[in-house]
Parts: sequence; C-alpha cells; structure tokens
Amino acid sequence: FGNNFLQRLEAAVIRNPVLQGLNLLDTPGVLAGAKQTVNRGYDFTGVVKWFADRVDMIVMLFDAHKLDISDEFSQTIQACKGNDTKIRIVLNKADKVTNQQLMRVYGALMWSLGKVLATPEVARVYIGSFWDQPYQNDDNRKLFEMEEEDLFKDIQSVPRGSIVRKLNDLVKRCRIAKTHAYIMSHFKNEMPVFGKEAKMKQMIANLPKIFQQIEQTTGIPAGDFPNTEEFAEKLKTFDITKLAKLNQAMIDALDKMIATELPRLMAQVPQDQELANDDYMMSVRKRDGGALFEADMTPFGDGATMDILTTPLLVKEFVHEFEKLGPSSDGKINGTQAKQPMQESKLPNATLRRIWTLADLDKDGKLDLREFAICKQLMKMKLDGHDLPVEIPDVWVSPMAE
Repeated sequence: FGNNFLQRLEAAVIRNPVLQGLNLLDTPGVLAGAKQTVNRGYDFTGVVKWFADRVDMIVMLFDAHKLDISDEFSQTIQACKGNDTKIRIVLNKADKVTNQQLMRVYGALMWSLGKVLATPEVARVYIGSFWDQPYQNDDNRKLFEMEEEDLFKDIQSVPRGSIVRKLNDLVKRCRIAKTHAYIMSHFKNEMPVFGKEAKMKQMIANLPKIFQQIEQTTGIPAGDFPNTEEFAEKLKTFDITKLAKLNQAMIDALDKMIATELPRLMAQVPQDQELANDDYMMSVRKRDGGALFEADMTPFGDGATMDILTTPLLVKEFVHEFEKLGPSSDGKINGTQAKQPMQESKLPNATLRRIWTLADLDKDGKLDLREFAICKQLMKMKLDGHDLPVEIPDVWVSPMAE
C-alpha cells in the first residue's frame, strides 16, 4: 500500500497475558462530514479489506449519541463484506442516553446497518459503556454488565476460533485447487492441434455450460467453481498449451487428505470447555486488574503517580461509614455488605472489581476497616479522573505511617 501507509503504521508491544493469545489492531478514526474529502495518502478501504480478510474478529464501534454512518464508514463496512461471520457490533457510550432513547438508537442502528451490510442475518450487537468512567445513566447497569461479559467471552474464544478458521480455509483452498485442476484439464483436452484461438473463444463463450458439464462428471459442488466472468477474463491471456496433464494420483492424495487427515487434525483442536479450563486461559482470567479478570473472591463476579499515593491514609475518617455497614465479630464486612455502597459510585463493575482486588490485602473476600478505607480512597481517585495504582503503596498499609 506504499510508503505513505507504512509511515502511518505504528506498533506497540505491551507485557500483558491477554496478548499472548491475541493481537489487537486499531484503525484510525473514520472521517465524517467535510473531512471525508481529505486524502489520507493511501487506499484506506483497501487496507481495511486486506486486514479484514485475514483477522479472526472485526469489531465495529458506534457511539449511541451519534449514530451517523458517513460515506467513508459505509465504504469501510462494504470492504468487510465476505467476512460477515467475523463482524461484531458494539454500541458504545450507551449510558449517555435514557432507556427510551436507547431503544430508538438500537432500532436506528439496525436499520442503518441493514442498508449497508445488505444481509438478512443480523450481526451480534453488544450494548454498553466500555471504559472505566462512572455511568452517566445507571438504569441499565445490569444490561451493560451482561453485555460486557458476553463480549469478553466472545473475545476469549478467538484463539480457538482462529485455529478452526485456518483449517477451514485450508479445506476451502484444497477444494478450489482440485476444481481448478479439473477445469484446466478439460480445456487442455478439448484444445485441437489447429485453430486453438477460435476454439478458446468458443469455450470461453460456453464457460457456464462447461462448468456444469464438469460438475456432472466429477461430482464437484457448484459452489466450488470460480466466478465465470472473472475466470473468462483471465483465460483470454492464458496459454493453455503450457499446462501439464492432470495428475490423478495427486487428486487422489488431495481427496484422502480432505477426507481423513484434516478431520484427524480437527479432532486435536480443544473444544470450548477444554479451552476454558486450560492453563493459559485460566491465567488470563485470573490475572490482576484486566478486562478479562474474574476473581471468585470479589462481590463483582465475573499507575497513578500522585501526592495521594505518598500520603498516609487517615483510616479514622472512614470509621462511621464502616460501622454503618454492620461489620461482623471479626471486624470485617463481606461482599454483599460492600457491594451496594460501592456501586453507588456508578463506576463500572470491571473497575469496582479491580478496586476490590487491590483493597482486599489478605485476599479473604472481606474488608476490615483499613481495607475499606483503601477501597474508598481508590474509588475517589478513579472518580477524580486518576488511574488506579498497580499495587497499594506501603504508606497506606502501615499504621505507623499514619
């Protein structure tokens, strides 16, 4: 796609367990309005199509409060055609609209996509607010949480889906190669010693009938044959006499591979349940603080560098609020007691889950007074727009520092 594209292509390497099984590719923002006339300097839709044909999942993001599908976005979606099963739609920032508005937005999105995708099957749409800021409208929290969980499960299945897709592509290429071999063999056998040019024109004109004849004699499905118009254009400049004779032994070997070897290979691919329990996926799900984090000890299921991190935590400021929650005889509150007051912050569950994990210092699934104070402080940091620390600073943990 030229040097202009290569100069704009950037890569980042991050030490993250999720990336051991996934590569994430982000396109630049799609232009709208008058900006669409600006030349990017390379074939944007061509690049999108090249990657769309090779990736395992395509995620298209729409903002709930601005659903405009610009001409360039429409062209980008069109470039993904032929990869419909890979497409996932995300209706993002859905917390910025009310319940009634969300229903209308969803309907408008499906109507707009129906015109662009021109397919009777509806793409899977995930609705939510996929960032770590507080919800502006908390009414649909439960829906957003379930949609987020479904999306992450979908992403978790990509490594296995990639293996299956590659095997399916191999089968497809084998069948196409076999079909192509029979077609070219037919042309070579029909070619006379004299009058080759006239015979070639005649056969090109009768290409649909020739395909039908080969289909009947070989039993090859009609779907394995190439597009007649495209194939005819390529035949016009091709020298049939240079082709070797059909090697039936190679065709038999190809049939054997498709019938026996590839199914045996497919049987070695772990099933969904096996993949969900393997060491890699367990390590991904149990890693601290990430989007795919699922810790059973938190009530939510499924580094900042600031002065606050170097200031001792005043635990006594949180005593009254902690006592109102009714700690047990061991001086701790459980997840059920802490869940509602934490959710009143309107922070997404993924963020609250990470805050709980950081605050639960002894990992017993409960919070004592100091841990509760840490939890409240982390929530305040997040609400003030700061990033959460990777780990709790010692000055927050030590009573002596206080």
